[in-house]
Amino acid sequence: MFCVGQKVLYGANGVCTIEEITVKHVSKVSMEYYVLKPVDSSTSTLFVPTANAALVGKIREVLTVAQINAILDDLPACETWIDNKLERTEHFKEIIARADSRELVQLIRTIRAHEKKQTDRGKRLHLSDERLLKEAEKMIGGEFSLVLQISPEEVMNRILS
Repeated sequence: MFCVGQKVLYGANGVCTIEEITVKHVSKVSMEYYVLKPVDSSTSTLFVPTANAALVGKIREVLTVAQINAILDDLPACETWIDNKLERTEHFKEIIARADSRELVQLIRTIRAHEKKQTDRGKRLHLSDERLLKEAEKMIGGEFSLVLQISPEEVMNRILS
């Protein structure tokens, strides 16, 4: 169980603070919820039913400095580019849904390497690849910058160097 005030990663929503654990009454049914506030949005509030194992399973503690440094010191290699756009998009979406930091770093490096190749040919990334890259960078940049106390740009520079 998570605690009020704890910083957690909630799937693609990024780093959130558990503001409270509350009970809501809907149609004579009482349910307990985690109330999450994304750190990068002052207007969003997320309610996650504590009894919903699938949704609670998407919440995890933010990594420690040592865990992040281990990922950054041993950067995963770029994946082989999947030429089939539908297969590639599905694969990338699965990585984002799992929210595994090592896989997300690998995803960022893979898409950025492909983006460089495309730029060298005078082309751009597919819009879906661009969107998924931004999502992965938001997740990793938010968590790593919070824990390491550096800017998201510095995080990306470390990942790409």
